[in-house]
Amino acid sequence: MPESVRADVWVWAVRLAKTRTQATDACKAGHVRVRGERAKPSTPVRVGDTVIVRTHERERIVVATKLLLKRVGAAPAAEAYEDHSPPPPKKEHVGAFGVRDRGAGKPTKRERRQLDRLRGRPSR
Repeated sequence: MPESVRADVWVWAVRLAKTRTQATDACKAGHVRVRGERAKPSTPVRVGDTVIVRTHERERIVVATKLLLKRVGAAPAAEAYEDHSPPPPKKEHVGAFGVRDRGAGKPTKRERRQLDRLRGRPSR
């Protein structure tokens, strides 16, 4: 068993990133921290290290308990770290908006602009 593993490989192997390329890009962009410091893709991860991975949805804070060189299934990957992440934010249930009755015809210019504003699109 190795003494340390590259940060990008470990993040990918324990399924915190979907692909190795995404893990490498996250390291280069500064979204991965090992032992509190910004990690390059080649930064070594050792057992007991705290790894923080920031994704577009949330921040994952994990402590490495096992080193992996290859990507494994979800269950073995979950055993390779202890998760100390805060719970994910609750998703607000948004009802259907901008729904028109069937057969109501083409929306007017005013209705189309209102729908665009609801959907967060800039009006033309």
